[in-house]
Amino acid sequence: MPRVEDDDTVSIANRTDGAPRPKRGSGDACLVVIYGPDLGRRVPLGGARLEIGRSSKCDLSIDQDSVSRHHARIERDRGGAYQVSDLGSTNGTYLNDVAVTGEQVLSDGDRLKIGRTIVKFMEGDNIEASYHEEIYRLMTVDGLTQLYNRRYFNETLEREVNRCRRYKRPLSLVVFDVDHFKKTNDRFGHVAGDALLRQLAQVVRPRLRREDVFARTGGEEFALVLPEVPLAGAVITAEKVREAVAEAIFSFDEDVMPCTVSLGAAELDGVEDPKGIYARADAALYRAKANGRNRVEKA
Repeated sequence: MPRVEDDDTVSIANRTDGAPRPKRGSGDACLVVIYGPDLGRRVPLGGARLEIGRSSKCDLSIDQDSVSRHHARIERDRGGAYQVSDLGSTNGTYLNDVAVTGEQVLSDGDRLKIGRTIVKFMEGDNIEASYHEEIYRLMTVDGLTQLYNRRYFNETLEREVNRCRRYKRPLSLVVFDVDHFKKTNDRFGHVAGDALLRQLAQVVRPRLRREDVFARTGGEEFALVLPEVPLAGAVITAEKVREAVAEAIFSFDEDVMPCTVSLGAAELDGVEDPKGIYARADAALYRAKANGRNRVEKA
């Protein structure tokens, strides 16, 4: 069930596949780990090839079962462009969520998924400034789902609770998680489970208002902070989320993964602190689980 604690992951905006590639500059290039072990690590890219894999002899070693010993390679062609290729890995290499086949050119901002680790390719004349900007983003956004992380959620909930208590305005909180997520991981693998979480975020986000705060608060756990929304409105929003997830098709490679969510909703009672409203929403989520899952319960 959801836990209120800190997180240190980061978000990357997807490139539009097929968009014009920027002209190559004379600046530096590097990889930055934005999700997984060694979060924030910078790996410079020079003229030589760089190999990624589980082997300790790789230039970027990632010690995960989902990573092959020699997983992927990045090298620079004669024109100065960096290219990535998969080395016949078991779980594949993904460039902006698309499986890498052959040699594919990298552009600034591209995301590479190696096993359960995500790295961002950065290139330009001011790579140092870009790197520090990326590190700043590590503090607020989850690199896997591109949602806000636990730390940002905690800060937002506290701020909104204080504001709504001061001005006597409504505030609601919805917490939810994926039903039987462990079974999904056991059946399809953790890489597929990660793909499901990314897709779920994309399904839910369009159902929310701009002012709503959507955060990943744990492994398969999420929360919605809904300013100016009473409990009845929070239940309506939660039902929209539940229906959207139940009707969506989640897939990875050729596997279709069934997915539903259970949700708990609570409204600020005017005197409680952030932990109080969170505890009541979490208790409602437990009831939704106990009453059969794929449902909404209110505090």
